[in-house]
Amino acid sequence: MTTLVVFVEHSGGNARRGSLEALGAAHAAGCDCIAVLAGADAAQAAQTLGGSGATKAVVLTGPAEHSADAVASAMAEVVGAQGADGFLAASTHHGQDLAARVAAHLDSVLFSDCTGLTSEGDSLSVQRSWLAGKAIAQLTSTAPAFCCTTRLNVFEVCEGEGSVEVSEHAISAEPKTRVVSIEAKGDSKLDVKEAPVVVSGGRGMKEAEHFSLIEDLAAAFGNAAVGASRAVVDTGWRPHSEQVGQTGKVVAPQLYVAVGISGAIQHLAGMRTSGTIVAINKDAEAPIFKVADYGIVGDALEIVPALAEAVRAVKAEG
Repeated sequence: MTTLVVFVEHSGGNARRGSLEALGAAHAAGCDCIAVLAGADAAQAAQTLGGSGATKAVVLTGPAEHSADAVASAMAEVVGAQGADGFLAASTHHGQDLAARVAAHLDSVLFSDCTGLTSEGDSLSVQRSWLAGKAIAQLTSTAPAFCCTTRLNVFEVCEGEGSVEVSEHAISAEPKTRVVSIEAKGDSKLDVKEAPVVVSGGRGMKEAEHFSLIEDLAAAFGNAAVGASRAVVDTGWRPHSEQVGQTGKVVAPQLYVAVGISGAIQHLAGMRTSGTIVAINKDAEAPIFKVADYGIVGDALEIVPALAEAVRAVKAEG
């Protein structure tokens, strides 16, 4: 059986969903999963992984547990010590940072933002978007270790009973950088990469002030993030952190609502793997309708408030 070491991010003593999805991807592919955790409350988070797909958990210890270069070196050591065939992480900012470093330590290539993982015998392969989303590539590697990151909101989380064997591994590398403090974000907004629902607006919103309608619809869902097209961000209506697209963030929420977005190829490359796509645009010939599961032709400034009210009414009914 193929064995993968999976980096598990955590907060408040609980594993983050993206990491649980990465474990689920490896488990569904028939791999033996070894979770590796670092940082404060890592031991506590490791105890919650029973039933998540992991059979073992390794907690990295030492004064350099918040140093990316030192942690990456230790994770590569765990891959070797456990006789694992590869390394896997969720495609978050932290996961991407560490995965690239681990791949370098293992003299491997890194496949990023993957949407599929399969295992046949001792061979691993991934699926990921190619050519700005125009094709899906099936990729494998002849490197000594297989390394990849998984796109958020694509893979199922394992839900079941089970226990996990927890051990420790000391970080031996001398850190080149140190984290001197960690501060919470100034707001509680969901990141578009992690939110299960994303409501994005484009130039069809006509002016920046009208994005309050997008924010209201996102608030109606209760678990949605606000996104934006590149044109909107370039105009200065919204921050770059909300940009969805090839030059922004690639997202795959369960539901993606595109409001006043025509559907340029660079935007489609960032959201076309979403579970369900709803497009709202006054132009019936807009390219966004070619990838949408549901389309509404009309004035967004009239449709979005009505949709927000409908969502609130449905949620009120329970």
